[in-house]
Amino acid sequence: MTDDAVPDLRASDADRERVADILREALAEGRLDMEEFGERLDATYKARTYGELEPITRDLPNAGAAAPVVSLNKEPATSGTWADRIVRREDDGGAQWAVAVMSGFQRKGRWTMPRRLNCVAFWGGGEIDLREADFADREVVINAVAIMGGVDVIVPPGVEVVVRGMGVMGGFDHREAGVPGAPGAPRVIVTGFAFWGGVGVQRKLPRAEKQRLREERRRQRLERDRHREERDRYRKELE
Repeated sequence: MTDDAVPDLRASDADRERVADILREALAEGRLDMEEFGERLDATYKARTYGELEPITRDLPNAGAAAPVVSLNKEPATSGTWADRIVRREDDGGAQWAVAVMSGFQRKGRWTMPRRLNCVAFWGGGEIDLREADFADREVVINAVAIMGGVDVIVPPGVEVVVRGMGVMGGFDHREAGVPGAPGAPRVIVTGFAFWGGVGVQRKLPRAEKQRLREERRRQRLERDRHREERDRYRKELE
């Protein structure tokens, strides 16, 4: 098979996903705005051949991945696991602190949740987002004290939550307590005290997973439109 024939080869779903990954990276780096990202993503999922995929990322870094070399060997997909996110360290034996006095604090993004995190919110608020976090141990403790303030704890699906806090004219959110954890996932114990305040626990999808689901719905919609167009074209040819 000659190189001239490659652009005419049919692209697979995996080929389209590799191009979509380049577009997501370009969006995160600010090389594309949301409108350009949406237009190129639509074109990606509509593309049928390598030749249609190649121009989509021609002006972006790593654009050579748009028309991948054809291989008959199936490579195993790689995916992160809970074991990868539990990073035990001998130097993490002590507790860490997060304090908000008439102010606020945040722990979010890529960070390491210590074995014990003491947090205080006095006339203020705090957010502890564990969706993208690594964990210093299989079991971690959030000791939250909320006095005329609040602390929000956000966990991803699969994490087991145990709530042991006490509230006086305030409260601890128990809605996510008792949900079984996924195999190998960490356990998060939320304890402490709330006075005229509250400690909330929410379970949310990671941002990357939300984006992936939105793109999957977009891809499915475009696939349906493409199949409908092909069916209509076939019917016209038969008339």
